[in-house]
Amino acid sequence: MKIRGTLIGFTAILMWSLLALMTAASGKVPPFQMNAITFAIGSLPGLILFAFRPQRIRLLKQPAKVWIIGIGGLFGYHFLYFTALRNAPAVEAGLIAYLWPLLIVVGSALLPGERLRWYHVAGAVAGLCGTIAIVSRNGLSFDGAYTLGYGTAFICAFTWAGYSLLTRSFDRVSTDVVTGFCLATSLLSLVCHLALETTIWPADASQWAAVVGLGLLPVGAAFYAWDYGVKNGDIQVIGAASYAAPLLSTLILVLSGFAEPDWRILAACVLITGGAVLAARDMLRPRKPVRLPVE
Repeated sequence: MKIRGTLIGFTAILMWSLLALMTAASGKVPPFQMNAITFAIGSLPGLILFAFRPQRIRLLKQPAKVWIIGIGGLFGYHFLYFTALRNAPAVEAGLIAYLWPLLIVVGSALLPGERLRWYHVAGAVAGLCGTIAIVSRNGLSFDGAYTLGYGTAFICAFTWAGYSLLTRSFDRVSTDVVTGFCLATSLLSLVCHLALETTIWPADASQWAAVVGLGLLPVGAAFYAWDYGVKNGDIQVIGAASYAAPLLSTLILVLSGFAEPDWRILAACVLITGGAVLAARDMLRPRKPVRLPVE
């Protein structure tokens, strides 16, 4: 059960690695408008399931704290992330925001039944170093003039880590509720779009295909997989493995011609893969049989 949950959680990371490519192919749709469209699409699988199995709608009846944490996690993370990008350079803001895997690994020590060991932290730190190698390819510098953006990105990292860790504590809450989180995030994003942005629609069929792809995978199925993974899998391994997303994303961009190959990609590959393997030491190492004393 735990291995299955971990693997399903990792599929979310694989889907998030497509985010940059699909976003680049989607044209110039503003971020909150994109959020409103893609999260609406992401809610469709759940709505279709409810249509065929209306009895499952009752699973949406959850305590207020579940809805606050779920909507705060999905919408709050994206709102803070876009705010950070508006107020700081994308590279630095993105790196700070991507502290969340490390925060998940360290914060897991606070969860019931979890024990934080040195190799969990070492694996997460190796992944962070690999991420730094990826995002700093064109230079990295922190300017005090962008304090607001950096601060928002830092809160953004804590928001997603907090959402993931708290979701673990709601392991009896059905993943069906993610449908409601997506719908609420779509509506709140629409409000932000109307207040802050100018509407720009995709220009052609290929851009619309990218938008639909975003809604079905990185901004859709990925959140259902993540919810199931952090509730049922090894959250420390999933957290450390999350650093694979920027690496895989960069590799996909290189293979698609959107980015140039670089030696830092190889270094990041070694660090992130090695870190993930180290963090997954307990899963990969066969358990020794327990020998009972002979009377």
